[in-house]
Amino acid sequence: MTESIETKLNQLGIVLPDSSGPAANYVNYVVTGQLLFISGKGPSGKPKGKLGLDYRTEEGYQLARLAGLEVLAAAKHALGSLDRITQVVKVQGFVNADPNYVEHHLVLNGVSDLMQEVFGEKGAHARSVLGANSLRDNLPLVVDTIFEITK
Repeated sequence: MTESIETKLNQLGIVLPDSSGPAANYVNYVVTGQLLFISGKGPSGKPKGKLGLDYRTEEGYQLARLAGLEVLAAAKHALGSLDRITQVVKVQGFVNADPNYVEHHLVLNGVSDLMQEVFGEKGAHARSVLGANSLRDNLPLVVDTIFEITK
């Protein structure tokens, strides 16, 4: 029998934040068929600023990890248990960056590494990362995610 995701989180010393709500006129998540779509989540604490100007890549990595925790909190709220996740399918990140910044992909590793730590092989996923000249509330990054789930 495999260990539960809750057990894995405890072993990793990870405490999920309370699930945050949407920032505007949309829903936090949608379940359709065997897919769970989580709307864009920023890092907890609502930090503000740009990568390459206000934050270095290493700090961006940690902010992306915090955004990943927000994603997991929303998924747990949607499903009742993270054990219903059978695969992390896709992670997409938008990085609020100075025009000369080029390490967007390294920042988003904060989410990717978290997903693989928590879900193991099921955490391997497709990914896109885009630079943005601005994001809502001047967040440094926003991440949305697609999961495959059991009914």
